[in-house]
Amino acid sequence: MGRIIAIANQKGGVGKTTTSINLSAALAAKGKKVLVIDTDPQGNTTSGFGIDKNNLDETIYELILEECTIYDCTIADVIPNVSVIPSNVNLAAAEIELIGIDRKEFILKNAVDFVVDKYDYIIIDCPPSLNMLTINSMTTADSVLVPIQCEYYALEGLSQLIHTVNLVKERLNPELEMEGVIFTMYDSRTNLSMQVVENVKSNLTQYIFKTLIPRNIRLAEAPSYGQPITVYDPKSAGAEAYIDLAEELIRKNS
Repeated sequence: MGRIIAIANQKGGVGKTTTSINLSAALAAKGKKVLVIDTDPQGNTTSGFGIDKNNLDETIYELILEECTIYDCTIADVIPNVSVIPSNVNLAAAEIELIGIDRKEFILKNAVDFVVDKYDYIIIDCPPSLNMLTINSMTTADSVLVPIQCEYYALEGLSQLIHTVNLVKERLNPELEMEGVIFTMYDSRTNLSMQVVENVKSNLTQYIFKTLIPRNIRLAEAPSYGQPITVYDPKSAGAEAYIDLAEELIRKNS
C-alpha cells in the first residue's frame, strides 16, 4: 500500500514545489514507484517535469469534476518510476464549481483509492493556501510534510497550518499525521539560517528532518529545463540533499 504525503504550507515561496518534484525524483532514483499529484492551479510541478500544462485535455481539474477517471489524467513515466497527475490554471475554478457538492472534501481521496496500491509513494503538491484543494489533499494523505524556508518569518503561519492539520484529523481523516518539517534554502554561511533552525527546533514538537536543503543555483535552474535536479545535475549539492531526504524518509517509514 502506497504512502500518501501532502506537501503543504500556506506561505508561498518556501520550496513546496521544488520539494514535490525533487523528493519524488529522488525516491524514484531509489527504486520507488511514485505518483505526483499537482493540486496547485499554477501547475509549476507539472511544468517542472517538462509537461506542457497549457495543452492538456485531462488534468486534476477534470478528475475533481468527475469528467475523467484517475487513469485518464495520469501521465505515466515522465521520468523512470514517476507518473504525474497534472494541473493548470483551470483548477482555479474548481473551488466555485464544488459549492453545494456533497462530501466534496473526499473527491480526491475517492479517486486515489483506485491506484494507491500501484505506488510506493504518492506525493501531493498543495497550493499556497488553506483552501478546498488543500483540504482534499489532506483528506487523501497519510501525512503532511511541511517545507520551511530558513528566513526570519519561518514560524509565521505554521501554527495555523498545524491547526488545519488537526482539524482535518479530527473531522475528516483520523489517520492523518505530521510527517515532519524540512528546512529549505539553507545557507550555512549565514547566522540567520542556523538561528532559524535552532528556533524552530526549540518551538516544535513535530519531527524535524535532519537533511537540510541548501540554497543552490542548480536547484533554481532545473525547473526552467523541465527536469528534476536528479536529472538536470545529479552531482549538485541540491541533488545530493534530496537523495539524502529520500533516504531519510524511507528509513523513517520502514
